[in-house]
Amino acid sequence: MPSLQHGLVIKEQSGFFWVEVEDGSIYTCRLRGRLMEEGQSSDIAAIGDRVLIDEIQPGIGSIEEVEERTSVISRAMRTEGNRGAGGAEREQVIIANAEQAFFVFAAASPAPNTRALDRFLVMGEKANISAIFIIVNKIDLALREAMEQQFAPYVKMGYTILYTSALTGIGVDDLRTQLHGHLSVFTGPSGVGKTSLLNCIQPGLGRSVKAISERNQEGMHTTRDSEMIKLEGGGYVADTPGIRLLNMWDIEPSELDGYFRDIADTIARCRFGDCTHRNEPGCKVRAAVNEGVISASRYKSYLTLRIELEQAYALY
Repeated sequence: MPSLQHGLVIKEQSGFFWVEVEDGSIYTCRLRGRLMEEGQSSDIAAIGDRVLIDEIQPGIGSIEEVEERTSVISRAMRTEGNRGAGGAEREQVIIANAEQAFFVFAAASPAPNTRALDRFLVMGEKANISAIFIIVNKIDLALREAMEQQFAPYVKMGYTILYTSALTGIGVDDLRTQLHGHLSVFTGPSGVGKTSLLNCIQPGLGRSVKAISERNQEGMHTTRDSEMIKLEGGGYVADTPGIRLLNMWDIEPSELDGYFRDIADTIARCRFGDCTHRNEPGCKVRAAVNEGVISASRYKSYLTLRIELEQAYALY
């Protein structure tokens, strides 16, 4: 039997995987044949995966085994129609085993889009990521008190809000400390100052991530060139621009309410077990919205996303 080495997939491109092993060496690998045959409905390996590799020659190896994942961020990969805009056919794993997710929004220029944030949060909850953070960047452009009031419902749900400014350095040290030693996902809408914030954390980090992001935006949605950037103090950060499309994978309309933390706390008290929280009698979710326990904005986000999922499932 060959001597196998444990490693971490840090980059993926066109069927090749760059794997960093325990001594810091990096091998360029392909999947072993039997693993490639298994990857018809989902990606067998992706960045963040912990794998066992067999060295074929110096710097070249094959991935023999992919270890069980602790979390998975994925999307529905569209493979038909113009530029991949047809039906969703398979799961595309964006990143595996992420320990933390940081969703970055701006306090101003552009104004916070909480409807978009709610979609990111659903994706994070579905991925089973243990720690989810909301970053409100450009806090120097807005009143801190106003932002804290706007994001108060998310604090009540248990999410940690980090207020930062790439311009003044507010919150950067705390963010750097939080990233230390972890495998983290760092993403958000364009224009929120993410690149500048990453450069404050580590000089050149944001520029490296931006270059990867730009490559990801080219070609069809099925094309991927993914990479994790190693942090000087330990850990990795991965930007995942593909999930900005948020074509959610494997979420049925009936289970969506379970990924809204504030709504999930209430659904068990609804009169009907299959309550859609739209017009059924005895719906405790609507009652909580009317009482101000659940924010109207969050409820609207739920309804919008549920309709979207229902329409998507009606195609199959």
